[in-house]
Amino acid sequence: MENRNKQYTEEKTRHISDADKDKMHFLVLHNDDEHTFEYVIQCLMEICGHDVCQAEQCTWLVHYRGSCDVLRGGYKKLYPYKQALASRDLKVTID
Repeated sequence: MENRNKQYTEEKTRHISDADKDKMHFLVLHNDDEHTFEYVIQCLMEICGHDVCQAEQCTWLVHYRGSCDVLRGGYKKLYPYKQALASRDLKVTID
């Protein structure tokens, strides 16, 4: 019985892990009070492909709310964007 429960738990864990890979994630930009609006807007346009209006809106949301999701998608898709923004000293997470 114990072996069967262990096998069920492993299968369930594997299933959750597979489902988590397909889960929708958010690339979240956090306020840092170090960078100018212009710098953040430029980074969002160059790295994330935002147009000027979208980049400005995200920057204002970060300023007033403390964070803003700037991209959505799977973890594998968002990770390179996270790395690129972090390489420009911006605070970003994938949630």
